[in-house]
Amino acid sequence: MKKLAPYPWLGIFLVGIIGLAAACGKQNPNRLSTELLPVEGQPLIHLKVLLKVGSANDPTNKEGLAYLTFNLLANGGTRTKSYQEIARLFYPLAATISLRVDKEMSVFSGTIHRDNLEKFYAVFKEMLLDPGFREDDFIRLKTNQLNFLRKTLVGNMDEQFGKEILNLMLYEGHPYGHHDAGSVETVEGITLDEVKAFYKDQMVQGNLVIGLAGGYPPDFPDRMAADFSVLPESFTPRLSLPKTRRPDGLRFILAEKQTPATAISMGFPIDLTRADRDFFALWIAGAHFGEHRQHLSHLFQKIREERGQNYGDYAYIEHFVQGRDKFPDTNYCRQQQYFSIWIRPLANSNRHFVIRQALRELRKLIEEGISEERFELTRTYLLNYTKLYAQTLDERLGWQIDSHYYGYKDFLAEAQAELAKVNRQDVNRAIRKYLNFENLDIAVITQDAEGLKKALVENLPSPITYANPNMPKNILDEDLIIQAYPLHVRPENVRIIPAAEFFKKPGIPGEP
Repeated sequence: MKKLAPYPWLGIFLVGIIGLAAACGKQNPNRLSTELLPVEGQPLIHLKVLLKVGSANDPTNKEGLAYLTFNLLANGGTRTKSYQEIARLFYPLAATISLRVDKEMSVFSGTIHRDNLEKFYAVFKEMLLDPGFREDDFIRLKTNQLNFLRKTLVGNMDEQFGKEILNLMLYEGHPYGHHDAGSVETVEGITLDEVKAFYKDQMVQGNLVIGLAGGYPPDFPDRMAADFSVLPESFTPRLSLPKTRRPDGLRFILAEKQTPATAISMGFPIDLTRADRDFFALWIAGAHFGEHRQHLSHLFQKIREERGQNYGDYAYIEHFVQGRDKFPDTNYCRQQQYFSIWIRPLANSNRHFVIRQALRELRKLIEEGISEERFELTRTYLLNYTKLYAQTLDERLGWQIDSHYYGYKDFLAEAQAELAKVNRQDVNRAIRKYLNFENLDIAVITQDAEGLKKALVENLPSPITYANPNMPKNILDEDLIIQAYPLHVRPENVRIIPAAEFFKKPGIPGEP
């Protein structure tokens, strides 16, 4: 600064340059940003406050801290109002605040009628900007988080349980490699002072995206931005993630519990996100192979429709969370993605057969590709189905935010153009480039895990049983091929772990 003193005009010049950059739309990373979607005449207003931090930002040995901290904002009291008082204020407004925490994003959101906007927003902003951090709220929500990890997830949510075991396998030693709610050991060790410190570090302007959609007053975005500008000007740099590790062979974790049905999740990391142009070609392949809850899905047709084995058989080329109806939810953006297959619930007696069948179908997809007929059918389906993704204010605003995260002006609109350009050769090339059938992590929740391990390692035949005695001959003939399909499973690649051992500590139970 002393060197600039003789030249006061230079300081004025630099200030002018900074001002010009701001005027030209350069976003200061230390300041909050906004996403606006005004809809004139719309009586509803949707508010979002998105933080560009999530569970991957948890400090080591404090896994679950982001979840607990943000949950205290959404479901705790403010400095002037208790949680019970807020509930009483919200009830006649038909209002709630929802929270979602993922690896790199956390979102607070609410929808309100314009007549009640001012009353709702007065509480909404106080919850985020002036939290009470009361000891009783901390104990209540921490206890809920521990009970979820100890009992609910492991005991009553086999579908999600299987997905979470797969996540542990895919991301060992990686910032993604723990449940968003952490583990019993780490959550027990979190103190209220650590929650307050995490809030102070992460609730800063540069981490925030303020989203508004609907018929809000013209001055409301500026008012909201001004209110949240009381937060410090700072930001948390985007995580620098290590390269993901592809499994070596077929690696199984069998989570043993007494259960009448088996849940299976399998997959591997892929070097592809929505930001890549190859995404659109692989998207067609994924929709053909296992679109979520759609009869179009090849896996669904082979396992459920032809053989009546279970409820659902789907595949995904990125992390998938179901939103309204069957559609993907928004604001789960990630720098790194994975391919996965989801199968459940399945009769324990047919688990080995269906593992074989799913892997055989994946191999056929890679080696044979998709036919011209299936390509045209699937692409036409996606072109029309994606037009239904953004029907609500929440969805429209969510897709707008996600579009900008991945570098698009409007992802759903641009998908129409990009999908139309893709040909069958592009799809089959993407399948061969990104997918494989030999190196997968496979999580299985089942009983008699020793019996399944023996059958896998010794490559024992796995004949299927049907309730229907009159199955078509072509199905029975194919079953004979599937039941002997070799999987080449090494004994050291199959671990049996009691289900109750999961989520007691970070990572896979028993791993160093």
